[in-house]
Amino acid sequence: MAKKSAIQKNMNRKNLIERLHKKRLSIKKLLKNKEMSFEERIKTQIKIDSMPRNSSKIRFRNRCFLSGRPRGIYSKFNLSRIAIRDLAGKGQIPGLTKASW
Repeated sequence: MAKKSAIQKNMNRKNLIERLHKKRLSIKKLLKNKEMSFEERIKTQIKIDSMPRNSSKIRFRNRCFLSGRPRGIYSKFNLSRIAIRDLAGKGQIPGLTKASW
């Protein structure tokens, strides 16, 4: 199981990303505008640089819903490969069966 502080830190990042997503998106759209003057572009870049680093969605880490494991995550279930194997073996994931041929 992952440290509770790592899980909480990731949740805080997710909340910050959701809160500032529209603002960050509008500033990035301005940055891509080629018709702006150089000075305006620098001011816009300073605006985006002054935002919290954790408001960027690249800082969010997918984690297992049960264990908090950061690697081997199946995005369809939001579970790690280990948790999926365990739950599927018990028959607790609907529609998922062990392959046999």
